[in-house]
Amino acid sequence: MIGRLNTSTTRIPLALPPPSPRKLSHTRTVVYQGFDREDGLWDIEAQLTDVKTFDFEVSNERPFPANEPIHNLKIRVTLDNKMVIQDIATSMDDIPHPECVGAPHGMHKLIGCTMGPGWRKVINQHVGGTEGCTHLREMLFNMATAAYQTLPAGQWQRRELAGQPHPEMTQAPYFLGQCHSWAYDSPTVQRAYPMFFKPKATETPGN
Repeated sequence: MIGRLNTSTTRIPLALPPPSPRKLSHTRTVVYQGFDREDGLWDIEAQLTDVKTFDFEVSNERPFPANEPIHNLKIRVTLDNKMVIQDIATSMDDIPHPECVGAPHGMHKLIGCTMGPGWRKVINQHVGGTEGCTHLREMLFNMATAAYQTLPAGQWQRRELAGQPHPEMTQAPYFLGQCHSWAYDSPTVQRAYPMFFKPKATETPGN
């Protein structure tokens, strides 16, 4: 089922169809959390785990018992209010190969970079290919969306709690025009950001 609109009366269930008979084989869990720090910065943390329901072994490597993590990886990125990375830390509590411990060695290169347009390109430039870890990169890709969920609302809450005025919005939020619900001509934008709403152009008869 996907979400519920931010009203007390509207809910839109869209359920998956019933599955064919099956059994669970593998579970990958990825969790993102955003934290408002007392020093005014922000932490975005990600954790990825991979677990199988059966004993698993790669040739010439250690066996992996059922229900024990093959991967248990964590990243913490510290951001300022402009989404510039101030610090980054990585842990690899469970890994499939001993050589994996060297994969995070280049993560510090991301300090000073900005989470924003071109973020994936920035990641690949600094920790792409054999300079990094596939799974850590996957976690980094989506840390930007977790940051965008954390900072704007968190900054709004900070101002509310401090009794400070909110700045006038002179530019459209970054997410307008990036998905179906936030199309500039959508009812969502017309309700939430009427100043940026752009009605669809009316076609001239005969064209």
